[in-house]
Amino acid sequence: MPGALIDTGPLVAYLYPRDVYHDWAVEQFSSFDPPFLTCEPVITEACFLLVRNGLAASHVLEPIESGAIEVAFSLAEHVAALRRAIERYANVPMSLADVCLVRMAEITGLPICTLDSDFSIYRAHGRRPLNLISPDFRPGVHEP
Repeated sequence: MPGALIDTGPLVAYLYPRDVYHDWAVEQFSSFDPPFLTCEPVITEACFLLVRNGLAASHVLEPIESGAIEVAFSLAEHVAALRRAIERYANVPMSLADVCLVRMAEITGLPICTLDSDFSIYRAHGRRPLNLISPDFRPGVHEP
């Protein structure tokens, strides 16, 4: 399949073998043709989470350097749309990484690979459900 947009959770799960969703993330990465697309806030979050789990932040940069992941979004070019979406979902609340991925989905039409159930609430252009690639969430199972 053509590429997908990658959120923080699957990226961290892919890079961190002890993550509950590691096997699922490896399966997802292998089922799509690279590159996965993402944004800088996702990379920032992933670096933070890897370091918190005792791994070097440089692990996040390796798939970017190899071309498996492409940072393909300019926040400055979409700031008005991002602000409107963050205001619309203030009750969730919507993170900067989430809003950038929603905007990328609107622009590219690509699915979002995520472990975050909030993406089921968000809508493309404020009305259309997003195309998501995510595991089945069950009560009591880890969800980032």
